[in-house]
Amino acid sequence: MKIWILFLASLMVLNANASNAVIVDDSLNIKQVTQFDGTPWGIALLNDQEAIITIQKGEAYRVNLSTGNKQRLTGLPSVDNKGQGGLLDVAISPDFNNQAWLYFTYAKPSKEGARTTLARAILSNNGLSQWEDLLVTESASPFTRHYGGRIAFDDKGHVFFSIGDRGVRENAQNLTNHAGSIIRLSLNGQVPADNPFVSHANIKNEIWSYGHRNPQGLFYDQNTQTLWSNEHGPKGGDEINLIRPAANYGWPIVSYGKEYSGAASIGEGKTKDGIDNPAKVFIPSIAPSSLLRYQGMLFSNWNGDFLSTALALRHLNKVKVAENGETTETRYLENLAERLRSIAQDSEGALYIGTDSGKLLKITLASHVSLK
Repeated sequence: MKIWILFLASLMVLNANASNAVIVDDSLNIKQVTQFDGTPWGIALLNDQEAIITIQKGEAYRVNLSTGNKQRLTGLPSVDNKGQGGLLDVAISPDFNNQAWLYFTYAKPSKEGARTTLARAILSNNGLSQWEDLLVTESASPFTRHYGGRIAFDDKGHVFFSIGDRGVRENAQNLTNHAGSIIRLSLNGQVPADNPFVSHANIKNEIWSYGHRNPQGLFYDQNTQTLWSNEHGPKGGDEINLIRPAANYGWPIVSYGKEYSGAASIGEGKTKDGIDNPAKVFIPSIAPSSLLRYQGMLFSNWNGDFLSTALALRHLNKVKVAENGETTETRYLENLAERLRSIAQDSEGALYIGTDSGKLLKITLASHVSLK
């Protein structure tokens, strides 16, 4: 409880203005691990030697991170890969060493339109078995955008995953569907008894927070026991948010972004009573696609900083949040000119990044020598 209170207090000051980001011509070492035919949307490190990579068009691979050799996994379902849909995130169960569950999100086809779905399956060698859809969400839409799809686990036996508004803005404030929300379930897919809306007959009991446009980054900080997301704004107004149970994050009632056509504001303004303010706003949009909070020895001066991969502005974005809530932004890897889609950190602190062009990259310090 003390940790929670301290973190809420540290974010009372909102840095909502466009920041003067520092552009770094750094000495990072960039190694291409392997190349895929498709977008590596999710990265789950089994250990420092192997990873499971999801490819948006509907494939997944087991990858040797030293040699780059990859083996395609069997046992995946059909996915709706139109537009922004497809096979999305992959994550390793907190109890993976005892029972090898992998968790997936994907766009599940239906006659009403694709639905963001959380599923799990057992990994055995290069195959998946016992596939089960834990929640096929009420998020069908005629549009093929804003699926959300990131997965995170807390340390109390829960799994979270994000869902975008599916291109229908009003969905994010309509709690009779799942769109525009972050979902919390037990690891077996059941609704926890302490979810904030379990006593509301007309609200989806799986909802943890709502008012989200398209949260494509989700990270649970074990050190502070806090959940964070980043999400796409429209034309400007991308956000990093501290996620609280039952909180409303405002879309489309409030936004720092503008309409794509012209410069008209969206909603009633930038802030409103009863709506949680973001910890960080990006103006112009960077199009954040995944999120982690760095903890590692390799880039030790980054500890506690947020790392977002960026699509539109094509860089690795680092945000430091001060005790008073003010933020400092630094940009890396701009010289790659790549849409950066996914990110993971290994036990040494090295970073793995997937690009929309199909590359899996390993990022270390130029002078780094592995201790292994």
